[in-house]
Amino acid sequence: MPETRTLSLAEIEDLSLRALMAAGTSEDNARPLAVATAATEADGVASHGLAYIPIYCEHVQCGKVDGRAQPVMSAPKPGVVVVDAATGFAHPAIDLGFDALIPAAREQGIAALAIRNSYNCGVLGYHTYRLAQAGLVGLGFTNAPASIAPSGGSRPVVGTNPFSLAVPGADGQPAVLIDQSASTIAKSEVMKHAREGKPIPVGWALDPDGNPTTDPAVGLKGSMAPSGGYKGVGVALLTEVMAAALTGATLGIHASPFSGTVGGPPKTGQFFIAIDPGATAGSGFSANIAELVEAIRYQEGARLPGDGRRAKRLQASQDGVGVSVATLDKIHAILA
Repeated sequence: MPETRTLSLAEIEDLSLRALMAAGTSEDNARPLAVATAATEADGVASHGLAYIPIYCEHVQCGKVDGRAQPVMSAPKPGVVVVDAATGFAHPAIDLGFDALIPAAREQGIAALAIRNSYNCGVLGYHTYRLAQAGLVGLGFTNAPASIAPSGGSRPVVGTNPFSLAVPGADGQPAVLIDQSASTIAKSEVMKHAREGKPIPVGWALDPDGNPTTDPAVGLKGSMAPSGGYKGVGVALLTEVMAAALTGATLGIHASPFSGTVGGPPKTGQFFIAIDPGATAGSGFSANIAELVEAIRYQEGARLPGDGRRAKRLQASQDGVGVSVATLDKIHAILA
């Protein structure tokens, strides 16, 4: 069992901010990423949390991401916002876009945000969560370097390509939060097992010949297993169209890896749709969502997407989060 140390969310945010800035990231770019890192740890998604900070720092230092990039926003059509992330971090580009997306959706009923020349956006549900907090139904898509082969093939053509849906609830928090990749498991989980020298379950990844493997290193050389077989490939293709083709970003087959230092900026994309439910359903929306949520929670043992994160976030805000000492050592080395 890896040794851990408990940190408060404020300590995680501060440590992330200082490490990113020490690596050459501007404060304006580092802060949104630090805030997201703390929230990700609070949600219990450790694979995308503090463990990624040393990787982000390495990518700033090698030029895979421009830590001092200044994203540029435009509004080419009513209800359409476009942000060029300028090969910088996705988080400040998304923040800039949301500043225009949210009021546009409230005014017009629906609006879209396209982000190109971007980078790994971390946990996609973190971003759609914020749209739900604003009272909007949020849909999010982000593409990634190719790691899933098409049905019947063995050569990856699309990434794990997550999508997310966040639905506003009566208490100002999401009533439903779906955040899932097109693969059986996020690739970062396979990478985490490889770093820790642990085998992966059958069904997570395939070897270069398309056969199941329990060796994470072999799986990383092969392809990720799509969730639900050909249906997972379909979800990945949907996301590729939304996050890459519709944004003008780089297709996964051409994007450099989110891991390692080879290949330059990945220049991937994100796409968000924000919908004002009152514009389409009036007062009936809240009642329908409440009834749907209750129908799921009423069943013993049933799980509503998002409930687990809500409970973990509350506990983390009170008790802090256990983080890997090995990760902390890497971050302290950056700060030394």
